[in-house]
Amino acid sequence: MKAAALPGGPPPEGAPPGGRRAVAIWGTGVSVYFVAVIFRTSLGVAGLDAADRFDVNASALSTFSILQLLVYAGMQIPVGLLVDRLGTKKVLTIGVVLFTAGQLGFAFSPSYGTALASRALLGCGDAMTFISVLRLGTRWFPARRGPLIAQLAGLAGMAGNLVSTLVLARLLHGVGWTAAFAGSAAAGVVVLVLLLLFLKDHPEGHEPEPLPHQGSAYVRRQISASWREPGTRLGLWVHFTTQFPAMVFLLLWGMPFLVEAQGLSRATAGELLTLVVLSNMVVGLVYGQVVARHHEARLPLALGTVGATAVLWATTLAWPGETAPMWLLIVLCTVLGACGPASMLGFDFARPANPPERQGTASGITNMGGFVASMTTLFVVGVLLDATGDDYAVAFSAVFVLQALGVSQILRLRRQAARRERERLVASRVETVHVPA
Repeated sequence: MKAAALPGGPPPEGAPPGGRRAVAIWGTGVSVYFVAVIFRTSLGVAGLDAADRFDVNASALSTFSILQLLVYAGMQIPVGLLVDRLGTKKVLTIGVVLFTAGQLGFAFSPSYGTALASRALLGCGDAMTFISVLRLGTRWFPARRGPLIAQLAGLAGMAGNLVSTLVLARLLHGVGWTAAFAGSAAAGVVVLVLLLLFLKDHPEGHEPEPLPHQGSAYVRRQISASWREPGTRLGLWVHFTTQFPAMVFLLLWGMPFLVEAQGLSRATAGELLTLVVLSNMVVGLVYGQVVARHHEARLPLALGTVGATAVLWATTLAWPGETAPMWLLIVLCTVLGACGPASMLGFDFARPANPPERQGTASGITNMGGFVASMTTLFVVGVLLDATGDDYAVAFSAVFVLQALGVSQILRLRRQAARRERERLVASRVETVHVPA
């Protein structure tokens, strides 16, 4: 009788080997995602500069990020299908070319319209990175490493955000708009060369079985099969509910809120944005280790993060007086740092619910959640700011509405997803036990 390996032992027979080569290959893919996040979040430190450069109001300014996220979210399922069909390397190569062209176009945009088009192009390329990196992890590492690998990928993204906050912001105010954005685009060229030279879709001997790709029939089959799994839908709503408060804060509205509503200097506001990123990196490591050892901790961690975020936002917005105290803003930014790692937990519900040949599609569906929520909140906050004369307390109250919607869906799906996951686990254990005839 032969059983599957224990979580702490060697990978079971037939599983990807992991090891140093896997780390190097996966690291190449992660470097692409790292650069994509630098480009994605570059507007977060340039929001006020963009408003002056293109002479736009809050609603028009939010359109930059909304369009970028609209393209990103809309591309998730198509990208998931492409990753399942073409493999990681081809999709990442297309992504790098697109997001580098978008960043370069943004640097030289002479008008609001061309800048919008550049951000849309950037969003399209950015959309191809994270799902590809997740797929790369599942191809090169054993499944038991999945939660930690996903959190480490998110950690690399936060490192990219940190570069935007610390480096690009200084370049922007040191060498100017065009030089800062055009110079950063060179990083895209560097990762493209690394990608073409070193990246491989899977280890030798672990090639995926060829699947019949029959046009629209294949697309419908992949999407419907992924969506039927309650774990995929639960993953989407976990991602939806947890990611967007920090995303909205970092991507666009954090700097204006801290400067205009809280009366802080840009330097101090930048330090608080950096705190969100640093907190994210630390919490990501903790969440990854906890979930790798205690799979049942996924939902408590996700719901706990949502609850803590709601309490801190409510306290900050309702604080008596014109501004909140610095200690409260520090706590708020620290808690917002947990939103990114909590959103990664969504993939830990979708991953075990789908076979390897559907991982890209299922990840694409899951990844739509947080970006749809972020896009919606960015738009609503911009509209409410213009309608209320920059009343940030009213505008940021939109956060609570989306959190309530997401939590209701998580609670509705959690038992069904847990039951289905137990059934799959029992079935997989039966398949790994071989009784001699």
